[in-house]
Amino acid sequence: MRPLLPLLWLLVPGLASAAAAAPLQGSPPNIVFLFADDQRTDTIAAHGNGEIETPAIDRLVARGTSFRNAYCMGSPHGAVCVPSRAMLHTGQPYFRLQGEAFKARPLLGELLRGAGYRTFGTGKWHNGRDSFARSFDSGAGIYFGGMGDHHALKVTSLANGEFGPDGLSAQHSSEIFADAAASFLESYAGAEPYFLYVAFTAPHDPRDPPPGRRGAQGRRRGLLPRSFQHQFPFDNGFLTVRDEQLAAWPRDPAVVSLQLDDYYALIEHMDSQVARILAAASARPDAGNTLFVYAADHGLALGSHGLLGKQSLFEHSVRAPLIVSGPGIPQGASTDAPVYLFDLFPTLLERAGVAVPEDTFGRSLEPLLIDARARTWNSTFTAMGNTQRALRSGDWKLIRYPAAGRVQLFDLGSDPGEVRDLSADPVQSGRLTWMTLELGRWQARAGDDLSLVPVLPPAPEVDLSDAPRKPDRWQPDWIVERDF
Repeated sequence: MRPLLPLLWLLVPGLASAAAAAPLQGSPPNIVFLFADDQRTDTIAAHGNGEIETPAIDRLVARGTSFRNAYCMGSPHGAVCVPSRAMLHTGQPYFRLQGEAFKARPLLGELLRGAGYRTFGTGKWHNGRDSFARSFDSGAGIYFGGMGDHHALKVTSLANGEFGPDGLSAQHSSEIFADAAASFLESYAGAEPYFLYVAFTAPHDPRDPPPGRRGAQGRRRGLLPRSFQHQFPFDNGFLTVRDEQLAAWPRDPAVVSLQLDDYYALIEHMDSQVARILAAASARPDAGNTLFVYAADHGLALGSHGLLGKQSLFEHSVRAPLIVSGPGIPQGASTDAPVYLFDLFPTLLERAGVAVPEDTFGRSLEPLLIDARARTWNSTFTAMGNTQRALRSGDWKLIRYPAAGRVQLFDLGSDPGEVRDLSADPVQSGRLTWMTLELGRWQARAGDDLSLVPVLPPAPEVDLSDAPRKPDRWQPDWIVERDF
């Protein structure tokens, strides 16, 4: 029988702070946290995508609980991965982490470390060296950039509080991080539980899988994402950022299909490295007391709505995979309850028996592990820069673009691809009013002061057919030749 303690927390105020010092499943579990970069939530075979092969992630799905509506709250700028990671490691919305505020927050690894965990990190860390050193006792294959060449990544290590020299690796990025994780798992013999954090840079572009996998999946040629469009119709504030320049406007279906094929190949290669990490963890004598988390920082458009990047509030970009498996976790289960990625912060601390900071904004996932029909959030609020704000309540999704004087309303129950805008339907006027008010209430709770008053007249439709494009320095020659 699963413990009733999380349910009691909902019923008895004040019990949470007293109980959080005791792990939910007896002795504190080891934690293996696997974190992908830019992975859409619809790219897992076990979740219904027949065009991709993800056997390692599928095993986690079979052995654990999938949160099918997990959200990244958003970003103040186009580099969404930075605030997403900051929110994940603090349990706070990004509005509370601006400026020096992040440096003052206790971090997930830091709290686990202080409670006696041995903490080891590898992969992408986009929030500065000081915060990494606070979070981890040691690390290898550490990447402090935002993006880079998967085949020539500059990485470093951490030991005894000191970072080693940066070195250029010839391995693919996913293999670098899997090597570091497997080496830690195979060598660690301490009595303390461990926290292993593995942050892949895949499938973030450059969409450059290992040569043996490049173009190998010809069966996917011609595949396009749901809600593919040739162009997005108006300026959302991010229409020509770097991510959007990776293909010409209007979007050519053949080019998008090729990029999607490369993107899937990156995920499949990463999955093979996840398999190595799972095998190393399973071979340990303490394997039965290990909690696994698989997630990503956010999604990606890749042709959906005529967009390529993650700088929008459509479901394909703000949602991400989230799977939890291990002792006490229901197997083969899923929930469609709305959650945030930063809800992992209190959840993992509770599982480890570590007190959760009282001002944590995120909410534990524990009630959903007891009853998949439970709800910890009644709605979700997402934000992008100073140009987009959205609210999802049940099946209804409102997106407001105050700087463009635009609004969109979607019924995700009948239109999961968000292609039929119902905002002009007079029948929906009351719903629009209520959802706008609720969006304002969410802004107040999260600390967002952006005015939702729209500019008038609304921004005109745009055509970017002649817009200039420039490849960034990370794109390999074969991608530049093909796509630019």
